[in-house]
Formats: sequence, C-alpha cells, structure tokens
Amino acid sequence: MQPLLASLFDEAERRPVTVSELTASIRGELEKRFASVWVEGEISNFHAHGSGHWYFTLKDEFAQVRAACYRSSNQRIRFRPEDGLQVRARGRVSVYEPKGEYQFIVEALEPVGAGALQLAFEQTKARLQAEGLFAAELKRAIPFFPRRVGVVTSPTGAAIRDIINVISRRTRSVHVLFAPARVQGEGAANEIVRAIKFLNDHHTRAGHDSRVDVIIVGRGGGSIEDLWAFNEEAVARAIRNSAIPVISAVGHETDFTIADFAA
Repeated sequence: MQPLLASLFDEAERRPVTVSELTASIRGELEKRFASVWVEGEISNFHAHGSGHWYFTLKDEFAQVRAACYRSSNQRIRFRPEDGLQVRARGRVSVYEPKGEYQFIVEALEPVGAGALQLAFEQTKARLQAEGLFAAELKRAIPFFPRRVGVVTSPTGAAIRDIINVISRRTRSVHVLFAPARVQGEGAANEIVRAIKFLNDHHTRAGHDSRVDVIIVGRGGGSIEDLWAFNEEAVARAIRNSAIPVISAVGHETDFTIADFAA
C-alpha cells in the first residue's frame, strides 16, 4: 500500500466520535440486548420514595447495579423489599445518557426461597403485631346470646349456607343480616371492608332491638392465593376498628389469615 493511501486509512480510523455518539451507541446496544432479563441478587440501600417508586441496589459478591421499580410495577408486588433480601428481578436495562450511567428497571420481583405471598404474610403480621393491632385487651367481647348476627361473605359460596345452617340448628331466635362481598380476587378486600363498615353504620343508625351484636367474616378453604383478601392490611384494620365484635371464620382449621389475628 502506498504511504499516502495508508495515511488516509489511518485518518479514517482515527476519526473520533463524540461522547454523545458513543453513549447513544452504547445505549442502543444495551437496551436492545437486555430488553427483558432476570437478575438475581441481594437488595441493599432500599428506599421507598414519596412518589411511590422504589429505588435500591442489586448486588452480589463482585458487582452491583442501581435498580428502580416504578409505582405502576410495584403495586403488583405483594411483599415489601428490604435490605439483605435475596431476590430474582425481571426487568430491562436503561441508560441515562447525560451521566453515562445505566440502571436496571424492575418490572417483576420475587424472593428467593420463601414464596412472595408467604413472605408478605409474615411481614404484614409482624408489622401489625408490633403496632399492637392484635393485642388481647383491644378485642371486643363476644356476646353469649346474640340476637342479630351480621355475615360478610360471598352470596354464591357455600359459606353463607353453612353459617345459616349452623345458626338455625342452634336457635331460631337469631336474625341474620347479610352484607355480601367478594371474598377472592381483585377488589375483594375493598368489598369486605365496605361490608364491615355497612354493618357498623347499620348498628349506629338502628334502634336497640335492631342492632347487630356480632359480625362473622368468612369463606371456605383454599390456597394462600384464594384466601389472600383476608391477609390484606385494610381488612385487618376494618376488623380492629369495628365497634361490633368480629369473628373470623376463614378457611379450614389448618388455614391462618391476618384476619384471624385481628378478630
């Protein structure tokens, strides 16, 4: 190759790219290559921002990466992340060009080992217990001979029939006031809370002879997913704040829910 031609090739290879061009190129490659990936690591520096977004670091023995889980995604996560927790995170890589930094945008999160729902159950139980929500001295006494029983359960499930049958076998003098609510799936916890509030409002407005003496909140057995509405904090607080004593009749003898501890 002639010296002049070689010199021209050298100049072409030496043409610099700008920092912006370099970063944009890196961003394009990284975000394309890691558009959806599972990453396992330990959570540290966890921070729940006032906006509802979560920010934390995922790390292992040799490296770490900044991570963010936006409110739209973390609302679907049942458990509360905490420092030291080993997790698997699904998400994507995002490059912030002005600083030449990348972070991992988390779209799904699950704990390694214990299931997410079981972990959420233990976390909620521990937090409410520490708050004193389950204290025995706060529980309202169940009347020996209730005259009016409020029932919160599904209108289509077996629980309402079982409750009515049991009451009917024991006495004919008890009147049942039914407050229907979904007991499973999206929105079930809110319906249970509203039903408890409805019975309390009725108790306040009604005359002495029409007041509800006790509330039964219940459903049949099922998996932890099926019973989850009764593990929601809102349901536990509605039970604790009820002016009427509440009996939890959720699941079978081997099933335990947060509602059982609050009632």
